[in-house]
Amino acid sequence: MRQKNPEKMAETIKVLTEEKRLFPPPQEFKESAHIKGMEEYTALYKESVEDPEGFWDRMAGIVDWTKKWDKVFECDFEKPEIKWFLGGRLNAAYNCIDRHLKGFRRNKAALIWESDEGEVKTYTYQQLSREVNRFANVLKKKGATKGDRITIYLSMIPELVIAALACARIGAIHNVVFGGFSSASLRERISDCASNLVITADEGVRGGKSVPLKRNTDEAIADYPCVENVIVVKRTGAGVSMTEGRDTWWHEEISEPDIEEISEPEEMDSEDPLFILYTSGSTGKPKGVLHTTGGYLVYTALSFKWIFDYKDEDIFFCTADIGWITGHSYVIYGPLACGATCLIFEGTPTYPEPDRFWEIVDKHRVNILYTAPTAIRALMRYGDEWVKKHSLASLRLLGTVGEPINPKAWMWYHEVVGKGRLPIVDTWWQTETGGILITPLPGATTLKPGSAGRPFFGVKPLVLTKEGKEAGSNEGGYLVIEDSWPGILRGTYGDPEKKRMKELYFSHFPGLFFTGDGARIDGDGDYWLMGRIDDVLNVSGHRLGTAEIESALASHLDVSEAAVVGYPHEVKGEGIYAFVVLREGMEVPGGFEKTLGGQVKKVISPIARPDKIQFTTGLPKTRSGKIMRRILRKIAGGRTEDLGDVSTLADPSVVDELVKGRK
Repeated sequence: MRQKNPEKMAETIKVLTEEKRLFPPPQEFKESAHIKGMEEYTALYKESVEDPEGFWDRMAGIVDWTKKWDKVFECDFEKPEIKWFLGGRLNAAYNCIDRHLKGFRRNKAALIWESDEGEVKTYTYQQLSREVNRFANVLKKKGATKGDRITIYLSMIPELVIAALACARIGAIHNVVFGGFSSASLRERISDCASNLVITADEGVRGGKSVPLKRNTDEAIADYPCVENVIVVKRTGAGVSMTEGRDTWWHEEISEPDIEEISEPEEMDSEDPLFILYTSGSTGKPKGVLHTTGGYLVYTALSFKWIFDYKDEDIFFCTADIGWITGHSYVIYGPLACGATCLIFEGTPTYPEPDRFWEIVDKHRVNILYTAPTAIRALMRYGDEWVKKHSLASLRLLGTVGEPINPKAWMWYHEVVGKGRLPIVDTWWQTETGGILITPLPGATTLKPGSAGRPFFGVKPLVLTKEGKEAGSNEGGYLVIEDSWPGILRGTYGDPEKKRMKELYFSHFPGLFFTGDGARIDGDGDYWLMGRIDDVLNVSGHRLGTAEIESALASHLDVSEAAVVGYPHEVKGEGIYAFVVLREGMEVPGGFEKTLGGQVKKVISPIARPDKIQFTTGLPKTRSGKIMRRILRKIAGGRTEDLGDVSTLADPSVVDELVKGRK
């Protein structure tokens, strides 16, 4: 794995504590919070790391079990082997729906959906229960059983939540694929987990534009015989091709007379798989991160309740797509396990106008808003007036997710959106962690713009130098986690011996979970995240492997070679900079940059399209043929005054050409 030097990365972080920009919890918020101050946090955190068995034994009661566990956990990071709530039995869908039907939440809104065009649908817990039960029966009618992998390829519509919970209800493992991915990316994810049933729609809708989901699905499975059934949601009514004997309409399936029968939820072992979610790796091949049922559900429910200080009357708006882990943990499982009202939105923050988020907040009286720094930076560019057109008086808490938020954007979010009165929970976590690991607690933490705060309960982070020694105060290093927590991944799909899991997460610093992120800890004990230290880019909160993008570029017949690196981007956080070498003797054709961008869009997704493409006759390589990416990163980022030692390059003159041609 090629790694940046996190010690040097720390130099780019502004130490805001020196400016004394500190924001203690508002007294009114603190008085009603679940965690009411640092003393309470410190005492609970101490218990959680000194007596994790006792702490999690108590906390696991946040969900309902049909059989209590025999042992709280077993963990060996050396193997690795991780198990939580051993012998415990439960069902995730039951916890997210059925158990709320016994009391006042029966008629409470579970989901509020706003479409791209502004249409609104509300599902109470009772109504959601009926829809999930009916679709669970449809899946069983199609032959789906416990352990089957079912792929869901939908945009942000209620059927996505219903389908995922229906899978959980019958014990099937759902594999949600982001609706913005191409047919090639979809195919890779379907075939890797050997899915034989796909749920999609005629089209998706986003920002006034349609996405050909059914057409992409057809292309993905054109010569893949394992997919026996495709269930299609009619979202737009667009004409699509339906293959007889394989493709059926969602609305027709759930209208069959034998679908209404109440389906009892499948009793699952705590360690039975709940879902697979594919995330990019530095090797280029996406890995199917596997999460199991008991520990994941406990962790997402507890972290949701305490980090967002959730109360029963709150309306929670997480803007993430369910195609990513944030949507799994904090749109579906965490909130619904707590009986929350979740608002889901199909569109974009700038369509039809740049005040769409703020319009939604006022329209639905949203209390908690959880969004990405990318969205915040994009909305900042339109100015304050779009925000000031709206009251936003219902908001009581703001949150960020996906990447570190820069202090300038944090202050705008706090002052313009939060009117200077709302706490911000700037959360750090990953697909592999299942839930939030480092975060402020809004009733306890004094906030620092740009800092992720302290570890959540039961989480023991360390920052290490490359030699494996604990880094000093404000010294950048590698962020690792010392012990297990209930939401941690259990492996990658198709790797029962966990060789890939060990290589990716437990081999860099044996006995420790390697996050792949750089961080530092300031003098007060607060964590500051510095981004990825491997070759995975974090673009608008989406993790993309550089190897995947390079492969997509190089798949064009006229491209000889490509190298991709990240560079600071004002809106996306990290942009994609591609260095492209064309075939020998070929001149760059007019419009070829656009052509290559379209190639990446087709092979991977629009989000993977390079922001900048620089054509060059060569790349900086050592004599052994290794590309010196540190040089490319510096050039892409405009730091060309000190490129370091280039004497080991096979052709040092390439560097001069790259510097001159930099965009």
